[in-house]
Order: sequence, then C-alpha cells, then structure tokens
Amino acid sequence: MPFYSAQEQQSMMLRESTLLSGLSDFLCFAKESSPYYQQLLADIDVSEIDSRASLASLPITRKSDLIKLQMAAMPFAGMVPQVANIARVFQSPGPIYEPEADEHDWWRMGQAFFAAGFRAGDLVQNCLSYHLTPGGFIMDSGARACGCSVIPAGPGQTELQLDMAKNLKPNGYCGTPSFLKILLDKAKAQQLNLPFKKALVTGEALTPSLKSAFIKADIEVKQAYATADIGLIAFESVVDDGLIVAENIILELVRPGTLTPVDVGEVGEVVITSFNPSYPLIRFATGDLSAQLEGVSACGRSNMRIKGWLGRADQTTKVKGLFVHPEQVEQIRVQHNAIQRLRMVVSRDNDNDKMCLLCEVAETALNSVDVSAIEQTIRAVTQLSAEVSIEPLGSLPKDGIVIDDRR
Repeated sequence: MPFYSAQEQQSMMLRESTLLSGLSDFLCFAKESSPYYQQLLADIDVSEIDSRASLASLPITRKSDLIKLQMAAMPFAGMVPQVANIARVFQSPGPIYEPEADEHDWWRMGQAFFAAGFRAGDLVQNCLSYHLTPGGFIMDSGARACGCSVIPAGPGQTELQLDMAKNLKPNGYCGTPSFLKILLDKAKAQQLNLPFKKALVTGEALTPSLKSAFIKADIEVKQAYATADIGLIAFESVVDDGLIVAENIILELVRPGTLTPVDVGEVGEVVITSFNPSYPLIRFATGDLSAQLEGVSACGRSNMRIKGWLGRADQTTKVKGLFVHPEQVEQIRVQHNAIQRLRMVVSRDNDNDKMCLLCEVAETALNSVDVSAIEQTIRAVTQLSAEVSIEPLGSLPKDGIVIDDRR
C-alpha cells in the first residue's frame, strides 16, 4: 500500500525520539518569540523538557479560553510569533480568530486525503465553507497537496451543487457527512446518480446510518479529525479501525480538569503540542474526548491510534445557581491523598439539586479516609454541600466523566 510520506511507516520508537529530541528547542523558540508563551512559561526552564513526563508538567492552554485571551491581545492572544508570515485570518464562532501562513498544505491535511484514496487527477467537490471559517481552506489545501483539482463549492445551494456534479462529474467529495447525505437524497429524488466514488468527511460524527447510506451509494468514505487551530489531528485509513494520529504533533489524552495523562484505553481530553513555527500550540486542550487504541493500524502506518470523537471534556454544570467545573473536582482530589479517582454525580430530588462525590479508595487506605474532611473541602472549593460515598478501587468506569449530571 502506498503512503503519503515515509514518516508514516517509521518505527514508533524513532518517531517518538525524533519528536522529543526537538521538543526543548521548539519550546525555547516559542518562549523567545511569542509574548503569550513568554508569560506562560516564564518560570519554567523549557530546555529541560525532553520527555512526555516532563511535557505533562507544563500548563495547558484550553481552546475554551481563547475568546477571552484573544480579547485581551488581538488577534491571536500573542501566540503567533512576529516573524510568522500570516496570509489569512479566519473567524470561527465565539469569535475565535485563527491564522493561516502562506505555506504548502499548512494544515497538514494531505495525509488524510491520501489515506482516503485521493490521487493526482481526481476532481473534488469541497462542500465545507470558505466564508470566514477555515474549514473550506483546510480541505482545499489537503486535496491539492495530493494533486487533486478542487471545486470550491461550499455548503448549501443543493440544486446548484447537483448541477455541478452532473456537469463536471467530480469523483471525490469532502465536507460533512450530513451534507453528503442531503446531496444523495436530493439526487435520488431527481433520479440522478452522483459521480462521487470516494469521500473524506469531517466536522460531524459518521453515524452507522450514514455509513450504511454511503455504502449503498457505492461511495468509499473515510473520516478526518481536524480543528481550525491545529489542522489535522487524526485520520482514518482502514474503516472501523480507529483514527491514526497525524505526523509532526504530540497527542496526549489527559483526565479532564487535570494535567495528568490517562492510561491506554481510558477516555481523556485530547491535548496537542503542534510543532508549527507560525502558530505554536503547546499542550493545547481541544475540549474533545477520545481514547488510545492498543497496537497499530492494519494499513502499515505506525503512529498511535485513537477511537475518534467520544464527546466533550467540558463537563461544567450549574448546581443551585453556581457553576461546578472539572478543575474544582480535581482540587478536591489532590487535597486528600487517599482518593485515587473520583466522580461528582449531580441529581435532582423533589426539584432540589443534589451532589454526591464518589471517591475511589484503595482497601489499605479505607481506615484513613476522613469523610467529614472531604465534605468540608467540597464546600470550601465549590461553595456547595455534597454527600461523599467511598467506593472500592477500580469501580468507577474509565470513561473520562468527572462530573456526571443525571438531572
């Protein structure tokens, strides 16, 4: 099977050593050239950060904080180095502003298109928006990196889209899976056959019902996981075999509300360090949940695999008019050494909000647990009262949920 680059086949050990050997230099560059990282990393000797363990000690920058960070320092919160050659500025809902430098396949999407079967000479109908948000440009650059020609169709205007497909006969589609289904349904109603034979979809979940519809239409569909800040994070090569992490990034999965990476198979928040000198992102928390799969892909690409999108990490909820955040739950845990893992369950009884903190404790530490002290910590941290339930070690599911709102 051909590959987009030789990097995709390199041993996991070589890839890891290459990334980590360049980590401290990249962090030094970001700290020297970016006002944001000068401040964030001011008291940290980044020249000593050369392992995943030491990387995990660095602070996290959350995507959810970008709005207020950018408002304080327009347009990119001081993250973009002054030497960067920014060609485009986008605005995503929020608003959040994203840069694009004037470089070939800056978003690194070529890997995903190639794995989805796109090759030189293909004609691709790109149905992600080119208006303000970078989605259309992200897909456009990846398709062209594989030698494809692109129709910048954007979303909507289904009648015009069908006319283009009928006249130009593109063999490829990229965009959301739901819009591809809309085009299929409209074409069927008009007794037309869409020319698409392959598709790369993103931005939404590819549900079993959508997969079934695309198989029936004889369209080979693969998925890409990308964000407007980072570009490509992971992509599908073999159907239902997980998503392969893109080259030239470090992906961590951390327990929501903490800096701490989770074990293989455990659900955590996707955190990315992107080696992009035009837009350095260091331990950038996407807000998405996923989990690492064991082993490597059957296609021969050797990078780690993740399960894909498993929900959102931001589990903030409101209880009796006050917000409770995952970070607050973690604050409670670190103040009590006996607690290994925990989960705050929020429920409603007779129209009254209730909280119960489930605390995993090892059997050897049961006698040292002070429930009343934990209750006092809960009140001090959240300004709310809660019951405390001591649970045996290993009883809580490893699903990434820190705050379980059952109301």
